[in-house]
Amino acid sequence: MRLPAWSASLTWKSACFIVLMCCSLAAVLGVLVHVGVTRQTVSAARDKALEQLHDATRAYEAGEALPPESGLDPAALPQSLRQLALSGRRGTVVAERDGRPTMWAAAPADGRALATAVDYEQSARTITGLDNAIIGSSVLAIGGTLLVGGFAVRRVTRRLHQTATVARRISRGELDARVGDAGGAGRGASARSARLDEVATVARALDTMAGTLQAKLVSEQRFTADVAHELRTPLTGLQAASELLPEGRATDLVRERVRTMRRLTEDLLEISRLDSGSGVVETDLHRLGRVAERVVRAAGTDTEVVVVRDAHVETDRRRLERVLGNLVVNAHRHGRGPVVLTVAGPVVTVRDHGEGYPEYLLAHGPQRFRSGGAGGGGGGGGKGHGLGLTIAAGQAEAIGARLEFRNAGSGGGAEAVLTLPWPPAAGG
Repeated sequence: MRLPAWSASLTWKSACFIVLMCCSLAAVLGVLVHVGVTRQTVSAARDKALEQLHDATRAYEAGEALPPESGLDPAALPQSLRQLALSGRRGTVVAERDGRPTMWAAAPADGRALATAVDYEQSARTITGLDNAIIGSSVLAIGGTLLVGGFAVRRVTRRLHQTATVARRISRGELDARVGDAGGAGRGASARSARLDEVATVARALDTMAGTLQAKLVSEQRFTADVAHELRTPLTGLQAASELLPEGRATDLVRERVRTMRRLTEDLLEISRLDSGSGVVETDLHRLGRVAERVVRAAGTDTEVVVVRDAHVETDRRRLERVLGNLVVNAHRHGRGPVVLTVAGPVVTVRDHGEGYPEYLLAHGPQRFRSGGAGGGGGGGGKGHGLGLTIAAGQAEAIGARLEFRNAGSGGGAEAVLTLPWPPAAGG
């Protein structure tokens, strides 16, 4: 039997624990009080009945009239107590007489049972009232404890939820998010109490981790941007110098390598801009099929464009073209033909027929400079490995699109699926 999802929350577990502990404590205390008071009440009634029996015995032995509520072999005397008296012993028992609880006391008297009765109704009513008071006070105590405990637990869980929310914001790239900025744990507490507050300790640890991570990432972004900027000038001069070399195979190789280096430098600069979020998204209404055909022509590759259903989308055309261009080039460079670009409404699919994406890319997305198998679209060997897909993923995120990488089921190959935001009013 599966419990509902809400039962896994700390609040629910704490409430169950509080109720269980309160019920257990109330039961133990109630039993102890009930037993103690009942013993005391029964003992007092027994003493009174035995005292009255003693008076009746003296009167019987003196031949005097027996006291009220006393007599020989009364008809209402419980049979068990009668047998005890006839056996030569005396004793007491609580039993019903005319529908009312009565404390009976009996003793032997010349082979008969001399008995006396004491009204036990008030004592029984006292015990019943005490039991009701115990139950009522236990319910009130459990309810009050549950309210106070629930309030305390909610404070803890609210702070934990704040910490979890900040952690999720950090995972989405908001590295400046801090628990302390959200009115987090430990605010206003003394230094000693803050050290003893486990939630505040977790919050401070998360803030420290976020600060350290932000500093490292900012440092890496600055380093990448600085390296790319420093490389542009010597590469420009190197390209100009390569144009002056005499024609030949060696010159072609040098020029090709210089062009590769320039592309890599531009990619590094673009990644730096994406990381810093300094780029501006300029949106306009564009026909997706026409944009796809223009990208394929610009790439100069043998790519088939299939428009199943065209659509008008409001997006940044330059960024969209960069995403599609990178996907097409990546499919040709690391996969095998034929490469097909399909437009189906706001969804664009780029498929090759190579070996498919490597497992690490399917699990974690594009990773910069990672070398792996030459699976189709996997960003296999070669310079600038991983940057094309990394830039495509970054630009897709910048325009609010979703980019997914998967391996095709039938026929093999890799598929990159770009889903653009497409309000119904903008449908084409």
